[in-house]
Amino acid sequence: MIQIQYDTQRLSMRFFMLMLVLFIVQVAFGLLIALQHIDPTLLVGTLNFNIARAEHLNLGIIWILSGFIGTILFIGPLLSNRELASPWLIKFLFYALVAVTIWNVIAQGFARSGTAGWWLGQPWLQEGLEYLEAGRAADIIILIGFSILTYVVLRTFPPRREWNEIHWGLALGVVALTLVWIFGLFFIERQDVSEYFRWYVVHYWVEGVWEVIHISLVGFLLVLLFDANVKSVGYAVFWGVALVWLSGLIGNAHHYFWIGTPEFWQFWGSLFSALEPLPLIFCFWHIYLDAHQERKPLKNAPAFYFILGSVVLEQVGAGILGFTMTFALTNVWSHGTWVTPSHAHLALFGTFGMLGIAAAYYAVPLMRGVKSYDERLGKLAFWLVFIGMLGIAFAFALGGTVQVFAYRTLGLDWFGGDVSPAMSFFKILVPVFGAVFTIGSLLIVYDLLTIGHRAPVTDSVPVPIAARAATGWARYLSGYESGLWLLSMWFFGALITFGLLSFNLASVQAGDPTLPYLLASTGYPGLLLVTLLFVWRFLASMEARASEPVFATGSAPAHALNPTG
Repeated sequence: MIQIQYDTQRLSMRFFMLMLVLFIVQVAFGLLIALQHIDPTLLVGTLNFNIARAEHLNLGIIWILSGFIGTILFIGPLLSNRELASPWLIKFLFYALVAVTIWNVIAQGFARSGTAGWWLGQPWLQEGLEYLEAGRAADIIILIGFSILTYVVLRTFPPRREWNEIHWGLALGVVALTLVWIFGLFFIERQDVSEYFRWYVVHYWVEGVWEVIHISLVGFLLVLLFDANVKSVGYAVFWGVALVWLSGLIGNAHHYFWIGTPEFWQFWGSLFSALEPLPLIFCFWHIYLDAHQERKPLKNAPAFYFILGSVVLEQVGAGILGFTMTFALTNVWSHGTWVTPSHAHLALFGTFGMLGIAAAYYAVPLMRGVKSYDERLGKLAFWLVFIGMLGIAFAFALGGTVQVFAYRTLGLDWFGGDVSPAMSFFKILVPVFGAVFTIGSLLIVYDLLTIGHRAPVTDSVPVPIAARAATGWARYLSGYESGLWLLSMWFFGALITFGLLSFNLASVQAGDPTLPYLLASTGYPGLLLVTLLFVWRFLASMEARASEPVFATGSAPAHALNPTG
């Protein structure tokens, strides 16, 4: 494992620590709103559901951004072979992020007192727009913060003639992170036009710009973990970024269907939304190839566990479940129901949250000078949050299926009404799996906070593992087998899609739940079980390498970290 080479890399530590604090607070809000789904009177008048939900969502965005910033600051010097530019600006950025976080938490409460929203003249305090509630003052500070990050990254990077694909991916990502945010700064009185530009921020900023940064960071973390050649990884990053923007720009139109925009968006939005999983499949295959080059053993198992979880849940949550619900003919039923958070939780935490945790597991031990540490806690934490999140998605998905059927048989063309009795079993499942996820989250926070402060793991001679360790479930994972796992995931995704499409049938509206219930009860459990088994299979194959000859050891070779290849 390489050592810290540049002092300014340590500036990333404060962002990782902030990430952990906000992560656990966000999880607490998630548990609260899960319990409020069961008992709507819980904390009514003190912390209402709508405010707790907004806190849960906004804190999720902020802690993920904090992890992104920490990761970029940690790898920036390694990509550039020099210290970060303007360290004082980075410190200012941290305090600005803390201030925005505190204000964001306070500002949510204005909705309860009636001072939220432009129409009451309070845009500087609380804008009243979902995902963008914090107010104009916070928005401007956020814009300044993104501008600082962009300046630091571009000033740190070498001259453009020396850039590789990872430089370009991160540079485009941080510049777009700043520019796209501008669409959330102005107010348009017409609600349909206002929503049109709000989705620019929500879709392009998260599903476009964050994806670009995600692919670039995953690529370089794999360079560090497996001593991969940066040019080969850069090739994958280039195609991943190109496919994200090719499909995502017009694919944003799946948000336009029901906000009063022209009807032609239903066709184009459906078409390009269907193409959006392409870069995610590419990213999925990219991690397989890089992780299996020369069959090198894992240097840092928890870091790789969370990188793999990030890429697989990106494929399942953002790709497959995103695909199933973004056609106009499926989105008309899934939009605004529990089917949506099934996709959203796997996509947001799985794709972006797990990446920040992976980077922290790589960077924090190095910054604390820990050569080896007990990885068992990190592995256990991964499995708890992974299983917990899959379970939460399962409960949301099947609860949403029941919800949509109830709306359909009631003759409602849009969601509304109280159907809680029909969903009660799945409302109980959410906090059950949420408790599993919470335990894993607490273990992550404890492990990362105390690495370097607990007794170090003493180096010992590894005990040879019997030859059978590389057979059976732990045998070499071939590309052909990986393809079969991927195909199985998409098969169950197709069942889910047909299940949502079946809500358009007159027989379903007349009260026959057979087809949607059968397809959903097969598709969702099948998809999530295959996902769990595949990750288990992948990691078992990786762990078996400990008994195999080591092809390369020590720090990353010069050809891997040299930004020019």
